[in-house]
Amino acid sequence: MDGADHHRESRSPPMREQAQSERPERPERLERPERLERPERLERPGRSEQPKGSELGAFLRSRRAALRPEDVGITPPASRRRVAGLRREELAILAGVSITHYTRLEQGRATSPSDSVLDAIARTLRLTEDETAHLKNLARPATPARPAPPRAEHASASTRQLIAAMTDIPALVLDRRNDVLAWNRLGHALLAAHLPHDSPATPADRPNLTRMLFLDDRYRQLYPVAGRTEEAQLSVASLRLVAGRHPDDRRLAELVGELAVRSTEFAALWARHPVRTCAAGTRQLNHPEAGLLVLSFENLSLPGTAGRRLITYTAEPATPSEAALRLLSAHTPPTPSTPTTSTPIPAKEQPATVHRP
Repeated sequence: MDGADHHRESRSPPMREQAQSERPERPERLERPERLERPERLERPGRSEQPKGSELGAFLRSRRAALRPEDVGITPPASRRRVAGLRREELAILAGVSITHYTRLEQGRATSPSDSVLDAIARTLRLTEDETAHLKNLARPATPARPAPPRAEHASASTRQLIAAMTDIPALVLDRRNDVLAWNRLGHALLAAHLPHDSPATPADRPNLTRMLFLDDRYRQLYPVAGRTEEAQLSVASLRLVAGRHPDDRRLAELVGELAVRSTEFAALWARHPVRTCAAGTRQLNHPEAGLLVLSFENLSLPGTAGRRLITYTAEPATPSEAALRLLSAHTPPTPSTPTTSTPIPAKEQPATVHRP
C-alpha cells in the first residue's frame, strides 16, 4: 500500500464519524390524525328521504332473491352459490339487457329507463301488475314541483253527507296514508267504538287504520289471528305501493318510520318489499258486541281527490252477519248533530213568491 492510499484510508473514519454526528436527529413520527367522517349529503327540498337507488335496488334484489335459477331454466353449478336467487348477470341475460345497464339501474344511476327495458325485467322477475307499476314508479319517479307546505286534509261536506245517508251500511273515508277523514255512525261502531266519534275532525287526533292495526290492541282484536296476519300483509303491501307513487310525502315517511320502530311485525313485513293493492274482498271481524261478522268491502276511489277512498262494508242477505249488523245498528246511538253555518241564497236564485188568491 502506497502512502497516498494509506493517507486516505486513515482519514475516512473520522470524516464518516463527523458526518454521522452532524446529521440532524429524525423527529418523532407524528400520529396521523383520524380521518374525519364525510358529512351526510343533504337532500334537496322536494326530494325523497331515500336515494332513488336505495328503494329501487332493494326492491329488485328482493325479487331476484325470490326467484330460483331452476325456475328460469338455469342449472346452477355444483359449487355453492353465494347469491340467493338470480345473479345480476343472469337476470340481465334473461331480460335481454346489458349487464352494465342493469347494474346501473339497480344502483339508481340509470336515467329514464325505457318501458321496454322495465317490462323485460318485470317479465323475467315474474312481477305482478302492481309490482310492475311499482317498479316503474321507483325507476322513473315524477319530478315534483316546488313542494307546498303540508296541509291537513278533510272530507268534503258532500262526502260526509253521502256516508251519513248510509244508515245501514258501515262507511268511512280514508286518505292515501289510511288516515280516517270521516266515518258514519255504523262505521265508527264497527271499527273503533273505543275512540271518540269526532276524532277524524281533528288532524292531531285523527285515527290511522294502519297504525291501529299494528299498535292498537282494541282494533287488533277485531281480527281473528289468521285474518290479522293477512290484513297486516295487505296493509303493508298497499302502503308500499303508495310510497312508491309519492316518494316525497313526508307524513307518509314519518308514519313508516314510526311503525318500523314501534312494531317488529311491521318492520319485518316492510323489509320484504311486498307490493299489492286490493279494491274489494271479504273480511272476518270478531266484534265485541255483534260477534263474528263476515263482510264484503269495497274500496272506491273518489274522483278529483289526492288518493282519497270511500270504503263500505256489507253483509250477504239472509245471513247471520246481516242480522248481527242490523243488531249493531239498532244498539248504536245516533250521531251527534254538528252545527253548520247556512249560506244565504243569492237574491237572483231565491224562488219567486207565489201569491194565492
